[in-house]
Amino acid sequence: MMTKRIWIIITIILLMTGCSPKDRDKVTLTISAAASLKESMMEVKRDFEKQHPTIQVVFNFGGTGALRKQVEQGAPSDVFLSASKKDYERLVVRGLIDSRLGGSFLTNRLVIIAPESRTELSLDDLSHSKDKLAIGNPAFVPAGNYAKQALMGMDKWNTVKDQLVLAKDVRGVLTLVENQSVSLGIVYASDLTVSEKVKSIQEINPSFHSKIGYYAGVLQNSKHPKEAAVFYKFVVSEKRKDTFERFGFTKG
Repeated sequence: MMTKRIWIIITIILLMTGCSPKDRDKVTLTISAAASLKESMMEVKRDFEKQHPTIQVVFNFGGTGALRKQVEQGAPSDVFLSASKKDYERLVVRGLIDSRLGGSFLTNRLVIIAPESRTELSLDDLSHSKDKLAIGNPAFVPAGNYAKQALMGMDKWNTVKDQLVLAKDVRGVLTLVENQSVSLGIVYASDLTVSEKVKSIQEINPSFHSKIGYYAGVLQNSKHPKEAAVFYKFVVSEKRKDTFERFGFTKG
C-alpha cells in the first residue's frame, strides 16, 4: 500500500513539472549556429532527434562573431556552426574547438535583394537617391564582411557607404528588406529560400570576395562530448546534402 502511494506521489510530481523519467534521461545539446543556417538546421534537428531520441538539440542562432565571443567568454555550448573561417580558426587556435572534430562543410553565394513589389533598382541608382542599402555589420557578421569585400571589389564601397544600414546578422538584413525599411540588401543566396517578400536583382560575382565557407566544430568545453560528436558527424555527413541544397547551400 505504501509503495503504491509513493508511486502516486512521484507521478503527480512528474506531471506537475511536465517531465517524465524518459525525458530526464535525455541529454540536451546547445548548438551555437550562424543565423543563416536557421531553417536548414531546424530540419536537421527533426531528423537527428528522430534517429537519436535520447538527445535533444537546442539552438542559439546569431551573428557568427557574436557567437564566437560568447564561446570565448565561457558561454555553455557543445557545437559551433560558423559562417566564417576566421572565427572558426580563432577558436581552434585558442584550443576551444577539438580540431579532430571540425572543418568546412558548406558553401554559399551572395545576392543583392529588393522588396518583391519594388520596381527595378541597382547599386548605381543609390548615389542618385535617398535609398538605403542594408548589410550585416562587417565588424562581426560574416555576410557583412563578404558584402563589404564585394562592394570594394566592384568599386562601389565609397559610393554607397553613407547610405548603409548595418544589421546585427544576415537575417536582420532580410527583415529590413522585407519590411521595405531599406530598398536593397546583400544576403546569402540561401536566405532567398525562406522569404517570398524579397527578390534577387543580382548575384554577386564570387571573385569579388573571399570564399564563403561554413565550418562546424565540437567545443572542448562541451559537457556532452560524446553526444556532441554524434551531432557533428550527423551534420557534416554526405547524407545531409539534399537538405542543405534545398535551402540554397552547396555541400563542401
